[in-house]
Amino acid sequence: MSTTVLFDLDGTLTDPAPGIVGSVRKALVDLGHEPPPFEALTWVIGPSLRQSFRQLLPADGDPEAALDRYRFHYRGGGMYDLSLYPGIMDAVTAVRATSDRMFVCTAKPEPYAVPIVEHVGYGPLFERVYGAALDGSLDDKADIIAKIIAEQGIDPQHTVMIGDRLHDIHAAQRHGIPSIGVAWGYGGVAELTEAGATAICERPVDLPGMVAGLRRQA
Repeated sequence: MSTTVLFDLDGTLTDPAPGIVGSVRKALVDLGHEPPPFEALTWVIGPSLRQSFRQLLPADGDPEAALDRYRFHYRGGGMYDLSLYPGIMDAVTAVRATSDRMFVCTAKPEPYAVPIVEHVGYGPLFERVYGAALDGSLDDKADIIAKIIAEQGIDPQHTVMIGDRLHDIHAAQRHGIPSIGVAWGYGGVAELTEAGATAICERPVDLPGMVAGLRRQA
């Protein structure tokens, strides 16, 4: 039976904080709002930004206007203002060597996710990048997983989801997919444990072995 691995992007494969948080803060300034400090905004990494702006803006604020300004700054250079976690490229390469299929599954809009994956060198390791739609129709990561299942014919029982936020874990659960929460991202061990991650990975170097362990259990 073939095995499939789904990887979240932001906070799992890359550390995108400078570009994402910086663009969020600039968008708020453009709309006349005082942005929270950089360190207080890392929670926006992972969830749908459309939903995040609803929380950041006052009740009469316009999330779509904020998202438009965010995208202006993000496309203007913020999307490449990121880094790779130490050891993650080697870990993903090792997981790929023992997996039949691998896909990126991200809440980042696909038109941004695809060039980022290529830019940082992950392209050859993944069969395809699946992301959200710009119109918000795929803001729920469970819907993105549903699309992968429908288009690729993968078996949820022989699939593993890897991510750093509760949204990754909950989306996998909705499809009966075991999950690995990664501690180096922006959710943290407590969030991932409370969300019900099947396993928690503390370091990238441990990831290939944990994926293999879940595969054996399946």
